Amino acid sequence: MSQQSNPSDELKNRIIAALGSVQYPGFEKDIISLDMVEEFTVEGHAIEVTMKRLSADDATKQKIAGEVASALKPLGLEAQVKYAGEQQQAKGHAEPPQKKPIEGVKYIIPVASGKGGVGKSTAAVNLAVALAKKGHKVGLLDLDVYGPSVPTMLGLSGLHAMDAQGKLLPAEKFGVKAVSIGLLLDKGAPLIWRGPLVARLVKQLLYDVVWGELDYLILDLPPGTGDVQLSLVQSLPITGALVVTTPQDVALRDAEKAVNMFDQTGTRVLGILENMSYFVCPHCKKESFIFGKGGGERESARANVPFFGGIPLEGKIVDTGDSGEPIALGDGEIAKIFDALADKLAKAVA
Repeated sequence: MSQQSNPSDELKNRIIAALGSVQYPGFEKDIISLDMVEEFTVEGHAIEVTMKRLSADDATKQKIAGEVASALKPLGLEAQVKYAGEQQQAKGHAEPPQKKPIEGVKYIIPVASGKGGVGKSTAAVNLAVALAKKGHKVGLLDLDVYGPSVPTMLGLSGLHAMDAQGKLLPAEKFGVKAVSIGLLLDKGAPLIWRGPLVARLVKQLLYDVVWGELDYLILDLPPGTGDVQLSLVQSLPITGALVVTTPQDVALRDAEKAVNMFDQTGTRVLGILENMSYFVCPHCKKESFIFGKGGGERESARANVPFFGGIPLEGKIVDTGDSGEPIALGDGEIAKIFDALADKLAKAVA
């Protein structure tokens, strides 16, 4: 971010602090930490704030502009907000930025969650395997940059190879082409990057990969609503997202945030998937609703999106994930649930 004209360093810092109080609608972070402010200019009591180009609806842009103006008003500044690279058309509407597709990829499906620990990666991996079992060409991109788990769940090791042009070659397992940040770092190495660098990494993982022809590219997102999600919805033509939750209220509140995030960025939510829906006693075969009952269905009704069903709390799901042999590979009851989920997804995108 740059600053023009010559306000004092103290005023610059106060302006940046004030802008840092403005959250991007639907996301957990502010417009400064998300690197959404390109520059600002100060002339007397007037300030012009230039935001980076956004693929968001007019209501979202107006909301940001209003909150920027409110945040700067206590500093005695009257704010005007504009968006870089947007030219006003005759009717006064800004031309939206063009999103860049991934060559050869038909459908792009992010699997998201509002919080960690709800089984998002388990759902993404088993969904990808279930789709591949049905004969679809499937890719799986692990964008959980701070906690990649796809290599473990697919039993992958080593580092990604590259072609002569320096593009990543996916690892392939169980008919799924997979790329993960976990196969780009030395084992156990932490990733400590700030937002703009993470956004750049995400774009490289999206576009600098030799995917070939794919029917589905499943994206395993990090939990929450942060840098990766914003970079994704701004740059990529997403077919629709699948939001994973558990039945308990704390998870549902965060799932609502995830649904609202996609809604406010004009991204379709294909449905809600409830994990850990119930536990079946191995002895009496009775169902117990350990984390509550019906939460996923209630969120689906609230958001007016389809309910994709529930996955039980089952130790075999964990065991097969840890061993690198996803449970969707088999033909048991859980595998049948993921087969049905794959059918629902295919129907939803078609």
